[in-house]
Amino acid sequence: MWPEAQAAGVSRATFDAETRGLEPDYKLPDLILPGRPATGAPSQAEFVQVPADYVKEAIIAGLATEGQRLMAKYRDALSGIEKRFGVPASVVLAIWGRETDYGRYTLPYDAVRVMATQAYVGRRKDQYRNEFILALKILGDGNVARKDVRSSWAGATGLTQFLPSEFYKHGVDFDGDGRIDIWKSVPDALASAAQQLVNKGWQPGLRWAYEVRAPAGVDCTMGVPEVTKPIGEWLRAGFVPVRGEKLSADEQAQPASLLQPEGIYGPAFLTTKNYFVIKEYNFSDLYVLFVGHLSDRMLSPQPFATPWSASTQLRTTDVEAMQKGLTRIGLYADKVDGKAGMKTRAALGAYQKSAGLKVDCWPSEAVLHSISAAR
Repeated sequence: MWPEAQAAGVSRATFDAETRGLEPDYKLPDLILPGRPATGAPSQAEFVQVPADYVKEAIIAGLATEGQRLMAKYRDALSGIEKRFGVPASVVLAIWGRETDYGRYTLPYDAVRVMATQAYVGRRKDQYRNEFILALKILGDGNVARKDVRSSWAGATGLTQFLPSEFYKHGVDFDGDGRIDIWKSVPDALASAAQQLVNKGWQPGLRWAYEVRAPAGVDCTMGVPEVTKPIGEWLRAGFVPVRGEKLSADEQAQPASLLQPEGIYGPAFLTTKNYFVIKEYNFSDLYVLFVGHLSDRMLSPQPFATPWSASTQLRTTDVEAMQKGLTRIGLYADKVDGKAGMKTRAALGAYQKSAGLKVDCWPSEAVLHSISAAR
């Protein structure tokens, strides 16, 4: 790998120092090891927990209180970030809170070893080959010491969890000390998170979502990003903002999609462009709900107006089987990944309609059996 590293601007001294004695970590998930069954990615909480477990009230309340304290502590930096990037202080704080518990969570792995292992025997070798070289470049550029580059099993590092490629795309030296430090400088980490959102299309002054009450008999199969209408149109169709909130003409003109994380049960939301921007940071509806709701809670103590109601979620392998069945009968054309996201729930609702079942867009054992039996 030395020629590629050299081409990327890594010195021979850095390359030799950081690769000396480097051994693969075969305990990592998502590896393909000869003679052993493939290890899948661990089931991320975003994809196997029901919303009430993931967006736990006690956790959100605790993080919101700490977020308010940090908002006061870093007021000047956060005001500067908001002014420069148009991303509210509460949103970047919520990302920090979700990713590393405001830096109180110590990431468990040596990032360089993770990248090297994933580049050697991982499922996405080419991607991690590049990440490994960029991790060496980060060290060679003097941004951080090797001992401080701790990461998740997938290589994301720093207070706000960046891959090395994201560090070079979105990193910001906000404290003006001449280097980008997303590991120890809170202003740099939060400004880098804001820059990443801006680079993915963040629109200043736009909320992430509005919680609404859905009309009786709502067609939950509309809950996909492709079905987008001005918020005013959704309101005229019977969706009602919770707690009597009145929306301005500008707000009603904003395009939005319907999100029902528990199908027809639990809360419903009208999601704006910024919802999908946060989703680019972590591709999970529950992640965005967590970050969006936590950011709201720093400014207002109100929990969700509608309680969560689902008590069980199908296992990843069962959701995969459901996606394969829906693909087979022509109702689903997206990734088979075991994650019951917007498109899976909508395809499931379409199946329930066609099979004369109750249309609730929620993956259950009963619907899985029905799909498995369908030909």
